[in-house]
Amino acid sequence: MSSKLPPRPNLDHLRRQAKSLLAALAAKEPAAIETFREHLPAARKMSDEEIIQARFRLADAQSAISRKTGFANWPQLARHVEQLRALEGTWEFESLEVDGRSMPASMLTTSRILIDGDRFRSETPGAIYEGVFNIDVEAKPHGIDIEFVEGPEAGNTNRGIFRLDGDHLTICLDMNGNARPEAFRTKSGSGHALEMLRRSSAARPQNVTGGAAPIKMDPAIRASEADFEYRPSPTLERLQGEWSARNVVRDGQALPTFMCATGLRSAKGNEVKVSFGGQVMVHALVRVDESSDPIQIDYFNLSPAKGALQQGIMRWEGDEACFCMAAPGQPRPTDFSCAIGSRQTLSQWGRKK
Repeated sequence: MSSKLPPRPNLDHLRRQAKSLLAALAAKEPAAIETFREHLPAARKMSDEEIIQARFRLADAQSAISRKTGFANWPQLARHVEQLRALEGTWEFESLEVDGRSMPASMLTTSRILIDGDRFRSETPGAIYEGVFNIDVEAKPHGIDIEFVEGPEAGNTNRGIFRLDGDHLTICLDMNGNARPEAFRTKSGSGHALEMLRRSSAARPQNVTGGAAPIKMDPAIRASEADFEYRPSPTLERLQGEWSARNVVRDGQALPTFMCATGLRSAKGNEVKVSFGGQVMVHALVRVDESSDPIQIDYFNLSPAKGALQQGIMRWEGDEACFCMAAPGQPRPTDFSCAIGSRQTLSQWGRKK
């Protein structure tokens, strides 16, 4: 399956690219000549002048673009891109079967998958998964490779098969990085998941970025567990106990209301855990600097990013605590904004009732 297409490929853009390539050849541009030579079999052994004089047509330019992006010909490229566009939208779960066992309907009503081109975001009560996927529409059944970029499965790839029938999508995945399933079924111990989805909206979903690859940590921003010895303070004392999420914004995207409602922050001493849907997302030791304005707060992660230092700021809004935390190993935020691309998390918590 091709991995050389631009993000969210569009067939009209590719057609214009082929027309531009043909025009560049007519203008005798060296890059266009080399593209024809490298990606069009008929031009492979031609000299520059022979390629210019060959009077190649738009179909030839389209063939060169197809091969450059990893496809045998233009029809294959077109089928691939058209299928990607047909998958776009918001998908709700009708059923989910894992290792031969059906998942409870109550779990599925608050889960969905959003697809924009070859980017996706999967929202579940326990976590958000973001990534990219690639398909093979020439295979029977069609193949799909899902690469997780952010979330609990970041760095993993699931291989599977899919079929699309209007607004109904069926996907069968191997969840352990093994070979893709051969049929749309699961059984005990197979490591397969069978998803039956129904499209609830065909509109292009907003802010589906596919996630961002892990960023390199600044070696100057580091600490050890010994730096986080518990020291009582008014702020830590006030943060003790359990808190419910009121609002969470991550990298400029607000957490869906149904997921935010499951957020729980618990603190004992200077140890804090943050969970959503019962899944622990942050487990860390905390230190605060009350002499700064706003208050500076740091996390020494115990899991899942063990040893990583996160820097942040906090303030009180009435009886609620508001935090703005940088990504691990990144500079401390300077204000309580959370723009797209910042990698920051802005959250507000109220005492659990």
